[in-house]
Amino acid sequence: MDINVARTFLEVVKTGSFVSAAANLNLTQTAVSARIRVLEDQLDRPVFVRNKAGARLTPAGEQFLRFATSLVQVWDRARQAVALPPGRESVVTVGAELSLWSPLLRHWLLWMRRECPEIAVDTQIDNSERLMERVQDGSLDVAVLYAAPRRPGVIAELLFEEKLVLARTTPSTQPLAPEDHVQIDWGEDFAASYQAAFPDQPNPVVSISYGPLALEYILATGGSGYFRQGFIRPYLEEGRMTVVPDSPEFSYSAYAVHSTKADPGVMARIRSGLRVAAAITA
Repeated sequence: MDINVARTFLEVVKTGSFVSAAANLNLTQTAVSARIRVLEDQLDRPVFVRNKAGARLTPAGEQFLRFATSLVQVWDRARQAVALPPGRESVVTVGAELSLWSPLLRHWLLWMRRECPEIAVDTQIDNSERLMERVQDGSLDVAVLYAAPRRPGVIAELLFEEKLVLARTTPSTQPLAPEDHVQIDWGEDFAASYQAAFPDQPNPVVSISYGPLALEYILATGGSGYFRQGFIRPYLEEGRMTVVPDSPEFSYSAYAVHSTKADPGVMARIRSGLRVAAAITA
């Protein structure tokens, strides 16, 4: 398939209009219509319903949408691999969940710069489901995430095991009200375990999806929340926070996920750096 056909399809989906897609792609509306007609001939199905309001996807178009996205991403990935920066032998694309970038991926980037100067690096942030999809479709070499689900053709390697602990600001003699607890989004598994451990806990007044932001908030206002033990260790040592005695702890391990078809040599370099970074982070 001509990759431009897939790009044109995605542009029509994004704009909802053949006219707008043509303007954005610097094409005539006739050219856009011709490309979509070629696509529909190849699929033997219509992908859009056209009307005065614009264009909307047919069921076949809905099915093709995710494949078109993957096609374009893989093509862009291939172009990156061929068009290497000067002095580089290869390029690796690594993605991670937001909460894993600091400090784990920061340490890894520094290690790669020092130990693998011949490798160019492309780093991205996304949610775990999207990262897994991109590893499977080949547009991502490695994903670093928590609670890696099992997928065909994908290998998940444990990087480090960590605990989520309930910590509060000091002084610990100062009482905290239930509304002082900040709920942090550590994923569905944690949410289910937390609900089982605290069935009578009222709905939170403050919910924050990003752990570092929640920590800054609690340090500024006082309160409690579940945090990665390694991440808050400096604050525990400084006495600014303390772990709540006898509170439940939850496992929260990080994994490096890659395709079974990944280049073994490149993966060995990436893996070495991630393990060094994990050791520093732990």
